Amino acid sequence: MADTRRQLRSTTVALGGMGLLAAALTACSSDPDKRCVDPGSYTLAKGYRVVSDKNCSSSGAKSTGSWYYGGSKKSGYVSGGSFVKPAKGGSGGGSSRVDRGGFGGGKSGSGG
Repeated sequence: MADTRRQLRSTTVALGGMGLLAAALTACSSDPDKRCVDPGSYTLAKGYRVVSDKNCSSSGAKSTGSWYYGGSKKSGYVSGGSFVKPAKGGSGGGSSRVDRGGFGGGKSGSGG
């Protein structure tokens, strides 16, 4: 019985440690998912064409690309993201809009 209890405790500690490690690695990711795209290549069906990262560098030469954050990549094109870098610590998705209610702002009424 004591051996079983000891085994369960060590498994719990190991699993808890793995969860902590995963959370730390996720929180410390350096940059959000970003790709260099040609901003003039947009098509409604495909999105923006992904180009080499050197096209987005600012090393004195005129850059022809722009950083595109988030989105999904398929066959050399990316769509569903933004040219605006997400705030640090943010998930990169969703809306930062604050709805404070008001006249016509809510979906529920106060039947009066």
